Amino acid sequence: MTELLEGVTVLDLASVGPAARASRWLADYGADVVKVGPVPAKSGVQIAPPFFSYSAHRRMKRVLLDIKAPEGRDAFLALAAKADVVIESFRPGVVDRLGIGHAAVSALNPGIVYCSTSGFGQSGPKSQQAGHDLNYLGTGGFLHLTGKDADGRPPIPGATVADSAGGGMHAVIAILAALLNRASTGQGRHLDVSVADGVLALMALSVDEYLATGENVEVGSNLLLGRYACYDTYQAGDGKWLSVAAIEPRFWGNLCRLLGLDKWTAHQNDDAVQDEIRRDIAEVLRTKSRDAWVAELAPADTCVSAVLSVPELVEDEQFAARGAFATAKHPKHGTFRQIGAVLAGMVPSEDPYLVRESDVTDTDELLAAAGLSADKITALRDEGVVA
Repeated sequence: MTELLEGVTVLDLASVGPAARASRWLADYGADVVKVGPVPAKSGVQIAPPFFSYSAHRRMKRVLLDIKAPEGRDAFLALAAKADVVIESFRPGVVDRLGIGHAAVSALNPGIVYCSTSGFGQSGPKSQQAGHDLNYLGTGGFLHLTGKDADGRPPIPGATVADSAGGGMHAVIAILAALLNRASTGQGRHLDVSVADGVLALMALSVDEYLATGENVEVGSNLLLGRYACYDTYQAGDGKWLSVAAIEPRFWGNLCRLLGLDKWTAHQNDDAVQDEIRRDIAEVLRTKSRDAWVAELAPADTCVSAVLSVPELVEDEQFAARGAFATAKHPKHGTFRQIGAVLAGMVPSEDPYLVRESDVTDTDELLAAAGLSADKITALRDEGVVA
């Protein structure tokens, strides 16, 4: 199968975070992704993620440049002149000071899609603030509506939702839209991807409700925030948990019937008896194990499923049938499993992904393709500008 982004070249200046997630997905859609990193001797303190992070950078090439040096900057611009997409995640203003910002790149390559990812965006009073996933989830309202622990404290989510969806997928969507527009106009675009803005977009149901009605939205204030017993989590008899999301009356009726709780069928949205309904459901579900209930209820249109741990989900029959996991082979760490090309339209690999040590680069090959002579590349290497 032809890969959807075959022939698209992406330069990724990020090492971790939302931008690195974006380039990971773009690579799995078939783009030629080149990781642009600093030369080791001049890199300063860098985050070195574990070898398996970001799918071990499968299907990616790597070039190391000292972009603070004039010749390193020029080498990057030579690469960018022939690229389709640049992704960067420096603080706002840094790439312009380095001479590799959108203005510099688009002067050489008017069709470039230049994606700047940052926590709060390129403008606004918080644009220069440092932050991570938890900060953006807090700013965007996600933490406030995720519930409270026994001390009233918002819990730390089980996934980096801001980095992945608010930032990484946000960037991918914007890049693909810009590439589509370029196909008809020939013009590139500078994309200002704010992770906090992305989280805000994810919160649209609750925020729009407040903006439209003026009524505050809190945990338990509507169906999707735990107001009713039909949309909740319950513990089974073996201590494991079930998720129940019987929103539609038909599914709720099926659940009540199978649990022997027909008396509650007509009271799904009756606020006066929700505590009683929850109590009765919990009592019945404690009579069997989680998996026994799933086997009985899930096929019967009840919207009941297991709350799986990571060790459980990687062996789940549904994911197995969908080919969700792939094999990778590392020269030092050997063969290991990882999430495969699971998003719609990605073409999975039939063979193990061959991943490399982090110090292996494609610098000479890439710079030669950008037009630099072998002698020039050797000189840059000798000067410590490239590695």
